[in-house]
Amino acid sequence: MPVFSHASALDHDTGPEHAERPERLAAVIEALRAAFPDLDLRQAPAATRGQLLRVHDESLLQTVLESKPTGRIPLDADTVLSPGSALAALHAAGAGVAAVDLVFGGDATRAFCAVRPPGHHATRDIAMGFCLFNSIAVAAAHALDRYGLTRVSIVDFDVHHGNGTQAIFDAEPRVQYLSSHQWPLYPDTGQRSERGVGNIVNLPLPPGTGSEPFRAAWRERLLPEIDAFAPQLVLVSAGFDAHRRDPLAQLELEAADFGWLTGELVALADRHAEGRLVSMLEGGYDLQALRECSVAHLHALRASPG
Repeated sequence: MPVFSHASALDHDTGPEHAERPERLAAVIEALRAAFPDLDLRQAPAATRGQLLRVHDESLLQTVLESKPTGRIPLDADTVLSPGSALAALHAAGAGVAAVDLVFGGDATRAFCAVRPPGHHATRDIAMGFCLFNSIAVAAAHALDRYGLTRVSIVDFDVHHGNGTQAIFDAEPRVQYLSSHQWPLYPDTGQRSERGVGNIVNLPLPPGTGSEPFRAAWRERLLPEIDAFAPQLVLVSAGFDAHRRDPLAQLELEAADFGWLTGELVALADRHAEGRLVSMLEGGYDLQALRECSVAHLHALRASPG
């Protein structure tokens, strides 16, 4: 099963005290190489301007791609643009596009994109929450346009609600967006009442939620929604910051919980989408937890031929 990444991700310089730092991706790649000696690591291409413009306004592209900072500049209290950020963001978005093309080309049914910066907070016109471009949204829009799909599910288990992804697709019935996330927590969106055109399903969880209630919530609420939608492609915003060790939130999950949920999503992709599933790294800020969760995630993705 291919893993897409790119060295430019390490050049996105957020500063020495920033939670979303290059060491995150280095830890993921190191852990995956150690756990899977046969790891099929591939170079992610850069997204094209046209691919980005499917989900982003020209004004955001100008901010990220044409600012050309000589040092670190803040876009908001959390989000940083550095000299290497534009290239990293282009390859992060391009990874999702390449992975979608791969699973529709028949060479594999599943792929993981080990990239940074994350993307699910970026809206059409605003970079925010550590995110510059919304890579999972770029991948979804590519799948709709290139392959004529009518049903794409985006599954987001990051501890923070993917406000950007939801906002981009909340009026697009071909895209189902489902999220479990801690509430209250940044970005203070993702209430159950937010339904879009019937394509949005949010499940806010209280601080302290552990394995059993988390699994029950997915089993009873979110997984049946995906099953009923019968997606032709499953996209996953794979954030591992709901782990109990993560410093930015207060959920109490273990690596095994992410492995379990990944296995459930693989089964749904096998049932409805001829196995097609593309996962993209989002959050996760404790390096040890990030290592363990990434390995558990890939074990489940690789559990059957893909």
